[in-house]
Amino acid sequence: MAAPSREPIDLSAIPLFPLPNVVLFPCAVLPLHIFEPRYREMTAAALRGDRQIAMALLQPGWEKDYHRHPPIDPIVCIGTILTHEVLPDGKYNFLLQGHTRARVVMEHGDLSYRLAHLEPIEQTPVSEHLLTEHRRHLISIFDGGSLLASVIGRQFRQLLTSSLSTADIVDLIAFNFFDDIPLKQSLLSDGDVLRRVKRTISAFETAHSPPAPVGFHASKPSLN
Repeated sequence: MAAPSREPIDLSAIPLFPLPNVVLFPCAVLPLHIFEPRYREMTAAALRGDRQIAMALLQPGWEKDYHRHPPIDPIVCIGTILTHEVLPDGKYNFLLQGHTRARVVMEHGDLSYRLAHLEPIEQTPVSEHLLTEHRRHLISIFDGGSLLASVIGRQFRQLLTSSLSTADIVDLIAFNFFDDIPLKQSLLSDGDVLRRVKRTISAFETAHSPPAPVGFHASKPSLN
């Protein structure tokens, strides 16, 4: 699940792929089926170039302007096309792996699809050592509930013993387990790594902790 190593990319003209209910995160892999002519053109161009596409979230009210330039959230996630197939009717299937949080500086060009100049979102780093207790807390959430009954739960439990960073793991948790699109977009937009880890764990715990017995008042361990 780790992001592939890559050369620095030119962010001056990255294709935008806006969708209403999809938020991509770094390291996450998103399967996409491309059927609209303008996005077929986008995919063909990306495959001829450096295989980069930025996923953007359409803002409310996008329906009335969908076929032109409906408003999008300015925070996007850039991804690399890992594998692809061209179908007999000219449509595409491909896997896009996110790698960089970015902000739309400006859109430009007169192509059928949207191009944007992007800039990376500055990250406030935190050492992995300072995230040790948060990682242990995540392990306790998996071990204490019903998550291990599912294949994906067992995969993530194993991932927590791997060398993948805690920041990357919480991004993958947000991508795979959260249904709240505004929350996901908010986490994508948050450049403070420690705060993002805390927020993700808190939301994950709320969704997956077993209910307390009647008459019992549980206190959550501190994430500070």
